[in-house]
Amino acid sequence: MSVDNSICCSQGSIWQQWLCGLMQRLLPSMSLQDRYDLLQQEVADLRGSLRETESELRITRHAFESQDGILVTDANNIILKVNSAFTRLTGYREDEVLGMTSSLLKSGRQNAAFYRKMWAELREHHYWQGEVWDKRKDGTIYPKLLTIKAITDDHNHVTNYMATFTDVSQQKEANENIYRLAFYDPLTHLPNRRLLMDQLALALANGQKHEDYGAIFFIDLDNFKTLNDTKGHDFGDLLLTEVAARLRSSVRQNDMVARFGGDEFLVVLENISTDEELATKDALCVAEKVCQAISHTYELKGYHYHCTASVGITIFNGADNIHEVLRRADTAMYQAKQTGKNTYCLFDPHLQEMIERKAELEADLRMALSLNQFLLYYQIQVDAEQHAYGAEVLLRWQHPERGLVSPAQFIPLAEETGLIRPIGHYVLKAACQQLKAWEQHEFTRHLILSVNISILQLCHEDFVTQVKAILEETGIDPSRLKLELTESLIMEGTSDNVRKMLELQQLGIHFAMDDFGTGYSSLVHLQSLPLNQLKIDRSFVGNIVNNANDAVIVKAIIAMAAALDLEVIAEGVETKEQMEMLIQYGCRAFQGYLFSRPLSLDEFQRLL
Repeated sequence: MSVDNSICCSQGSIWQQWLCGLMQRLLPSMSLQDRYDLLQQEVADLRGSLRETESELRITRHAFESQDGILVTDANNIILKVNSAFTRLTGYREDEVLGMTSSLLKSGRQNAAFYRKMWAELREHHYWQGEVWDKRKDGTIYPKLLTIKAITDDHNHVTNYMATFTDVSQQKEANENIYRLAFYDPLTHLPNRRLLMDQLALALANGQKHEDYGAIFFIDLDNFKTLNDTKGHDFGDLLLTEVAARLRSSVRQNDMVARFGGDEFLVVLENISTDEELATKDALCVAEKVCQAISHTYELKGYHYHCTASVGITIFNGADNIHEVLRRADTAMYQAKQTGKNTYCLFDPHLQEMIERKAELEADLRMALSLNQFLLYYQIQVDAEQHAYGAEVLLRWQHPERGLVSPAQFIPLAEETGLIRPIGHYVLKAACQQLKAWEQHEFTRHLILSVNISILQLCHEDFVTQVKAILEETGIDPSRLKLELTESLIMEGTSDNVRKMLELQQLGIHFAMDDFGTGYSSLVHLQSLPLNQLKIDRSFVGNIVNNANDAVIVKAIIAMAAALDLEVIAEGVETKEQMEMLIQYGCRAFQGYLFSRPLSLDEFQRLL
């Protein structure tokens, strides 16, 4: 029995091992029934074990035929088995690769050092995972995520390698699309602001490391809005695309061209020179080249278009802050715009100081209304007998730190920022409230108040509605209110603005053309406007006594006003000689320092 057992145990098959084990358990002392029962139990256990083995084999078979490609080799990397997914992904049938090495799939994109490192990791850890580029049977090169696991025996010797892989082409393409959307402008395919900031930070770091200078160009296309408004955004997009291409060809390959937004582009020149003066000189040469490239005529769908750009330049090194560099370039671009466009300017620190002061003033101006810092002053208007018949409302800003801010400083800024609309509404309402207060007193109820109106107020769609609301709220006589607009602004007005003026005039409100003679009014235009009065500009009145040309102009204005049945008032009257000459020419209303400077309300009422 022991010999038989020895023979049985020397066999390698599962069945032989089972029989060997069974005979060891069938002891000579066991009865036939015990032997029969044991045999029955062993057969039942064997059947259960076979079912589990079949189930595991079935699971293994399904796992082997997964969506991932599977490749099994021996210890020498000779292919022993592949699954159907391998064939689908590589194009190779199983019979074409059996007996071959896995190097059959190499694309050549990874060098020998890459594979040495991979095999070293496999030998040490029996596992490797990474992305590789392989080649299909048809020669197509594609990326795949590869996992290799070494299979070892009981002595930890590698017997096989099993590799699983998936094609990650679509995933990589999706990731690249996400990257492009995140970091590149979809129209021009240039880096966007986000990528620009990253690259600029890197350029500053490199400049500090190598102790050299670079430059930034802030480029803004001149009159780009006109093209969009006249030809449509399709033409605007075509122009932006062409400008991007011209910028790219105007600089070195390693220089960065980015679309900052809208019609703004940035160019970053790195490593120009270790000498600041030479770097500046080279940057200006490139800027000249850029301006010339942009200014050549464009052909957009058969339409020939001429475009120019304003370019701001600043030199930087590693010690600069990224936001400071951009601010300087933007300031220089603003300077180029101010000097007539179609040019380039190097950053000027004095201009930056001016812009900073302007920004601080704007911030204060935005707070002035809510803090009740505005004051109304009044300058008297008189007739030929020097009797007061009205006044012009003038705005003053009493700042707690700046003191009394000149209107010449803050009114243009209010126009530029759009703050003139809420400020103008405040002045108009305050003036109407004052007219209502004057109605209560006999010596002031006849006065007419003139209020300056910005073209931005007049152009606003709700202007007429706002004026009507103020009239209704205050309950004043509209004929005591006069709205003044400058000649140049009225000349730029639209037919819609004329309609608004007519609608308000029908309520009883009067309109005056301020600064008359400084613009380019025509008689035809004057006849079409709902005006009640012309104000002769102070520049003519001031020289009327000593300058014959100004005297002729003033005389002609007065005569023309009479012919058009318009009232006329001369402003800036400072001497009796001026007034006497104006009366001689037929003027019957006057305003100026001869009668009074602009006064506060209390002072004005004492003057009356």
